[in-house]
Amino acid sequence: MLDLSIKSVWRPIPETSQQMAFESDCDHTLYTGTRGPGKTDAQLMKFRKNVGQGYGPFWRGIILDREYKNLDDLILKSRRWFPEFNDGCKFLSSTSALKWIWPTGEELLFRSADKEQDYWQFHGHEYPFIGWNELTKYPDSNLYDMFMSTNRTSFRPEDYPVYIDRDIYRDTGRQIAVPAKSKRSMPMLLPDIKLEVFSTTNPYGPGHNWVKRRFIDPAPYGEVVTTEIDVIDPKTKAKATVQRTQVAIFGSYIENIYLTKEYIATLTQEKDKNRRKAWLTGSWDIVAGGALDDVWNREIHVVPRFIIPPSWKIDRAFDDGSSHPFSVGWFAEADGTEADVLVNGEWRKFCPQPKSLIQFFEWYGSEIDELSGQPSIGTNKGLKLSARNIALGIRDREESLMVNGWISSQPAPGPADNRIRNVIDKELETTEDLMLKQGVAWEASDKSPGSRIVGLQLLRDRLEAAKTGEGPAFYVMECCRATIGILPTLPRDKVKLDDVDTTAEDHPYDMIRYRVLKGSNRYAAKVKMQMPT
Repeated sequence: MLDLSIKSVWRPIPETSQQMAFESDCDHTLYTGTRGPGKTDAQLMKFRKNVGQGYGPFWRGIILDREYKNLDDLILKSRRWFPEFNDGCKFLSSTSALKWIWPTGEELLFRSADKEQDYWQFHGHEYPFIGWNELTKYPDSNLYDMFMSTNRTSFRPEDYPVYIDRDIYRDTGRQIAVPAKSKRSMPMLLPDIKLEVFSTTNPYGPGHNWVKRRFIDPAPYGEVVTTEIDVIDPKTKAKATVQRTQVAIFGSYIENIYLTKEYIATLTQEKDKNRRKAWLTGSWDIVAGGALDDVWNREIHVVPRFIIPPSWKIDRAFDDGSSHPFSVGWFAEADGTEADVLVNGEWRKFCPQPKSLIQFFEWYGSEIDELSGQPSIGTNKGLKLSARNIALGIRDREESLMVNGWISSQPAPGPADNRIRNVIDKELETTEDLMLKQGVAWEASDKSPGSRIVGLQLLRDRLEAAKTGEGPAFYVMECCRATIGILPTLPRDKVKLDDVDTTAEDHPYDMIRYRVLKGSNRYAAKVKMQMPT
């Protein structure tokens, strides 16, 4: 009889992260770290271990990437390993198929899914195993979360008993399948199918921030995070508590004895400092191709909350959003007058350069995190509020700021996303019209040719000025959590290096960009911005 167990062909490198990842029993496993610890092999074998165990067509997996071409390495490695089991598996290489099939019914599919609408071609499918190749390629968690509806199984052990050789089982403990009518057959119920989501990734990429918040920040590597969810059990119709688990596992190239020193030397020559740090050290404390990381310093740019001096000009800016978050920011423009700031229990004078901007409040229209009660960062999902309700919310917040003494007068209208003036139907009112009815007016934002590039450069100039003390600067008060969470980790566009990645969660940045461009001179439009390498 053939030994089709994993250890007959492949086994994880002993006592390494690869072994930990392969043996992980969590619902969600993120295998991260440096380049080269064997993440791809572990992912493939994580699926393969349940092949030939009696689950047949119920054991079905899918491994996803944003583009088919990025699956080439996975497919190449699977074609190296899977035939070694000599179990009759076949790879169907046509674009419409692109999957492994086994005589016993199991399947492993390789598929591309880039945008949320791509999910619908998988809606209603059943995948007990879902793999994600380089998870940080996805700019937000939406597609990942949507695919969880396919992470299910209709397998019930009592409906599909298997038969094993009782003598071999008695003597060795091995479970060798035999026909049901064999004289030595013994019925056995299989364990329930364990639903698994197994993701591989290095730090870096458009989704660096949401992956870090979801998997890296909650607990140290190797520590299981457990969440309890109250549900109604479909089988018993009674209330039940389900525990869902996740773990992040760190792997290093140092563990992989099959790598060469020449490969590591190549990694050390990577010119991008963040990418080099990610690939060589596996550090998540980087900015993934950041547009602002080299000029941002939290110690300098984030200031305690203080009362705005009455002589400072105040206004607001707005980036519109519905299914995606909207962002409202309130700004004060310094005029050389000192402000009193309480720092570590001591009052200090704060006197930024004239025309410096201080974002002193925000309203981030993102879905609310159930645990913290604060707007979520990383989901990129909006509140879908009407224009009227957004305007009412702005008005209420401004009244509260005045009543509580943070500002002494009504903020002036500032720049807003120009799409609030879009006329969809001449019989319908625009977003701007609806807001104006509630007493909330806006100015036009600068969206002229080159304004995106100029806006980024002007913001970089202001952040640099805060460090040097020369020229108008930009600061943000510590109460503006979404801005502080998003702005310093904003990735730049991979193609247009002098712009930000518009697929990332960039709404607070756009709102700030509108305000920075307001009334600025356009000298920077003629200057080629030099981004860090």
